[in-house]
Amino acid sequence: MKLSARNVLKGKVKSIVTGMVNTEIVIELPEGTEITSIITKTSAESMNLKVGSEVCAALKASNVMIATD
Repeated sequence: MKLSARNVLKGKVKSIVTGMVNTEIVIELPEGTEITSIITKTSAESMNLKVGSEVCAALKASNVMIATD
């Protein structure tokens, strides 16, 4: 598979919270950092995601906002 996204992070699924329409997937990266993704329930089911599954999170954003107090 080829992606246009340049930022791909490998990790393992730490937790899954399934809702009526969407599913929250928490991914733990090798150094312990966690990132969360919200995907459709249908996508999560079709990918057969389970806690402990090895996954890649592809990040692509045209804008990144930074704020300070």
